[in-house]
Amino acid sequence: MGGVTELLTRDTTRGRVTLTAVTLGSGIAILDGSVVNVALRTIGTELDASLEQLQWVINGYMLALASLVLVGGALGDRLGRRRVYLFGMGWFLVASALCAIAQTPGQLIAMRVLQGVGAALLTPGGLAIIQSAFRREDRAAAIGTWAGLSGIAAAIGPFVGGWLVDNGGWRWIFGINVPLCLVVIALTLWATPESRDTEATGRGFDVLGAGLTVLALGGLTYALTASASMSRPLLVAVLVVAVAAAFGFVVVESRARTPLVHLSLFGDRVFSAANAMTFVVYGALGVVFFILVLQLQVSAGWSALSAGLTGLPVTIALMFLSSRASQLSERIGPRIPMSVGPVVCALGALLLLSAGRGATWWTVLPGLVVFALGLALLVSPLTSTVLAAAPDRYAGVASGVNNAVARAGSLLAVAALPALVGLTGDDYRDPTAMTSGFRSAMVICAALLTIGGVVSWFGLAGRSHPRPSETSETVA
Repeated sequence: MGGVTELLTRDTTRGRVTLTAVTLGSGIAILDGSVVNVALRTIGTELDASLEQLQWVINGYMLALASLVLVGGALGDRLGRRRVYLFGMGWFLVASALCAIAQTPGQLIAMRVLQGVGAALLTPGGLAIIQSAFRREDRAAAIGTWAGLSGIAAAIGPFVGGWLVDNGGWRWIFGINVPLCLVVIALTLWATPESRDTEATGRGFDVLGAGLTVLALGGLTYALTASASMSRPLLVAVLVVAVAAAFGFVVVESRARTPLVHLSLFGDRVFSAANAMTFVVYGALGVVFFILVLQLQVSAGWSALSAGLTGLPVTIALMFLSSRASQLSERIGPRIPMSVGPVVCALGALLLLSAGRGATWWTVLPGLVVFALGLALLVSPLTSTVLAAAPDRYAGVASGVNNAVARAGSLLAVAALPALVGLTGDDYRDPTAMTSGFRSAMVICAALLTIGGVVSWFGLAGRSHPRPSETSETVA
């Protein structure tokens, strides 16, 4: 087990390097959830892929991440958060290199799934390390930094992807991960202390619960994505299996001696409300980032780089406003930022309805700026609220739950919305069909974002500040 070490502070070298390592590592995984969007049209043309296959290039990664991130969080709590984080980074590095050399849509989808497995191992570890390795008085600011820079990674993804696609080809969006992962591994080995939930170490692992999460999310995503090409009996059968697996997961977790997810966490109203808000809001965010860059390239004739630059307002807003939003939440509580933020994002989505044929930067900039301000207002308070609502010994699980909810929301929305708004097959190459589907999708996203704000307003009522968490152990 090792001896207890002194908790890190943000103003020391080890504290700064550790925060850099977990932020950069988490950012790389989040970046790959968005960087691919801007390259989809080029990938589709070069590999002769259908819209359904392009959806799976996104969803294969998100499926593995969403269905296994709970496993990653639980393994970190048991085996050591630093150890699992490092293993995930190594896995992600290898999978990224394999993505870069894929020759067919099927190969790329398979490698994206492997990449998602690595992301699932490392993503919850970043937040769990912050929560367990830093002093209590430094955690909110550290989480604000992590949330802001992670949000920047998601927003800057289309810009980075666009530049790489235009200047080197789509394969570089995966190849660039290799040196970045090596930097994260080196920094983590040098500065980051090990920590774990000492009460969970040595206990059995909930293999059945992990399998049921994969089956539930995988079945539902497959049904939503491939519904147009599936027979009705097969579609019904897949949906029944997915729903049964989800129900079985709840039953198993309520009875397991060492559950993957401690359902008692959801007994906290704030934890439940924050995760409910996360599901609908991140579902909408996933669709906006997925479909906007396609719309601007297909219907407005923008280059990949120009479409990617639409993430710049979000990047700037998160860079300069995330820490302030976190401090505001600390002073007045998370209810107002987490309620107003999604509604502001909804307004931004509606303003983006003008992004059709002939759209210029001046056409889309107002919507992008409003959307960015709303996102900056909600990201940091949301992350801090979820972690503060759970005991420190469950830091990995709490982070895993929130990441799973966010990825599942994005995954299911990206899987369902294109078909729901009439986009199937090669429609993404037709400007008329693309514009019609895009506008319907933006209206639906605005509705989802508004619902997220309403959930926060009522779910966080009466809780002015996050409650203090229990003390955690950090082990050498």
